[in-house]
Amino acid sequence: MSNPVADQALDQIFRAGRSHNAWHDTPVSDAELTALYDLMKMAPTSANCSPARVVFVRSAEAKAKLLPLMLESNRSKVEQAPVVALIAYHKKFYDFIPQLFPHNPGAREWFAHSEDLAQETAFRNSSLQGGYFMLAARAIGLDVGPMSGFDAGGVNAAFFPDGECAVNFICCLGHGDEAGLFARSPRLDFADACQII
Repeated sequence: MSNPVADQALDQIFRAGRSHNAWHDTPVSDAELTALYDLMKMAPTSANCSPARVVFVRSAEAKAKLLPLMLESNRSKVEQAPVVALIAYHKKFYDFIPQLFPHNPGAREWFAHSEDLAQETAFRNSSLQGGYFMLAARAIGLDVGPMSGFDAGGVNAAFFPDGECAVNFICCLGHGDEAGLFARSPRLDFADACQII
């Protein structure tokens, strides 16, 4: 049985964690991005299918490609963030199942026979992995700013031109500027969102 995580860690990852809109110019290193991924990859997906692929947009050239594809209201966030992660999924993730699920390599066929099932599985599990990505970022001391509000077709054409992957959502990364935060929005209480049956 696992032991509970300390309250300080729970505060950092959940209770005090915020979605940031403004950023300090503190760089994010390759080592931090690697540490983030190495945590994220350990969390569960269906048959360990691990469809998420991440493109870390950090250079001025890559940012210049991304900015016109964002809704106007998101452009300043993307421009200011030290790193912008494109959380995508591999459309034929099932080709990696013999490597990732070695005790049952035939599980590839669960998904390979149906494009609809493969798409549903890739999107759902890359969404899960995107959630893990944000928790991992907070755990190593980075802030996040996830967003929709972009031209998905344009992002796919610009960053995934071979068509093997497709973007799910975008997440700014770095050290958030607290001055850019507004009062935290309310959350639903347990009784409003949950049932025990």
